[in-house]
Amino acid sequence: MESCPSIKNILLLDSEGKRVAVKYYSEDWPTNSAKESFEKAVFTKTQKTNARTEAEIAMFENTIVVYKFVQDLHFFVTGGDNENELILSTVLQGFFDAVGVLLRGNVDKKEALENLDLILLCLDEIVDGGIVLETDSNVIASKVASHSIDAGAPLSEQTISQALATAREHLARSLLK
Repeated sequence: MESCPSIKNILLLDSEGKRVAVKYYSEDWPTNSAKESFEKAVFTKTQKTNARTEAEIAMFENTIVVYKFVQDLHFFVTGGDNENELILSTVLQGFFDAVGVLLRGNVDKKEALENLDLILLCLDEIVDGGIVLETDSNVIASKVASHSIDAGAPLSEQTISQALATAREHLARSLLK
């Protein structure tokens, strides 16, 4: 039976294994503590490897983990044990490169935290509900950049999520006055 490739989660952790940005698409980890222990275990298993120049692949708890490190950030994409590693690697590379474009080549924890909204939008553009939508980093980065630029567009020209974000922003501003 053929099926779409699916992603279990995408993790962006710092050099101590702490969360920077994570997105889970699978119910394999039902609680937040289960997710955090999985992240810690994956980080511990991979931290001694040298995945700085190209992506590495590991098998962990019936999950394929594809990962890459840059400065103090660790990028992970996971899929089921029957997933194609090349697809997982392509998703990782798309995420990695899109973050690099959005952060203007300055990919480190501080810059990632300052632009967390862009990174989370990036995750949303790459995968939806575990299904891979886009892997081209330039397309991902341009879609994310257009989301952040369109905040001043009239409500009639915005998507529902953009309109809600704009409304939330206006509400927050009015409460802070």
